[in-house]
Amino acid sequence: MFNKIRLWKNQNNSSTLRDKIEAIKKLPVPEHVAIIMDGNGRWAKKRALPRIAGHHEGMKVVRKTTMLANDLGVKTLTLYAFSTENWKRPKNEVEYIMKLPEEFLGTFLPELVENNVQVKMMGYKNQLPVHTLHAIEKAMEETKHNNGLVLNFALNYGSRAEIIDAVKQVLNDSKSGILKENELDEQVFSSYLMTSEFADPDLLIRTSGEIRLSNFMLWQLAYSEFWFTDVLWPDFSEEHLLEAIEVFQKRQRRFGGIL
Repeated sequence: MFNKIRLWKNQNNSSTLRDKIEAIKKLPVPEHVAIIMDGNGRWAKKRALPRIAGHHEGMKVVRKTTMLANDLGVKTLTLYAFSTENWKRPKNEVEYIMKLPEEFLGTFLPELVENNVQVKMMGYKNQLPVHTLHAIEKAMEETKHNNGLVLNFALNYGSRAEIIDAVKQVLNDSKSGILKENELDEQVFSSYLMTSEFADPDLLIRTSGEIRLSNFMLWQLAYSEFWFTDVLWPDFSEEHLLEAIEVFQKRQRRFGGIL
């Protein structure tokens, strides 16, 4: 009897989720969604678990979020996986986080390939452990011909460093005569950033109740819509992503102008 009730509830929830997805797809969907995945450690602490347990649970949410974003027709999903400042965390936690790309991609890469997802990464590769970089480069190579959702991991990424490096490249190109001063505008400068092949994010999502950017895509988020939630990343569900996009679809984006 209880099993039948449980089955009926699951089928009903699945039907409701599918209805929401189809309704959202009838309106403009954000082409580029960026997510600051925050709250793994707090999720674990609330359950008297080690912090790494939260990171492991959060990995499962990455899979669900990626599959749903792909289903919705999102073109780029950028996930803030590890910042240039995160090296300050305890050594065992950092070492575990650096193993997650291997575990995630080792488990889900066939599914990503099957669903036409292309894996990308932005960040400073030279500081990453060899095994981490190998797992990401393998995934990038095996998905490079896919033309569906781009799953872009921001790994060992920091926006201020990115902007400073871009300025240095602009100065070098200017001195070399490759770039003339009057040619430099926002579009040209954007081409010097790590996100040069992507459109700027339309929607930024941050979990765990924190309301700050934490050195994430400071240039690119200038006119993005922000959606903050108190939900910790391991508890972030498909319904939460749909809610964020529904809110986005109700907003009027003026880009400094007047409608």
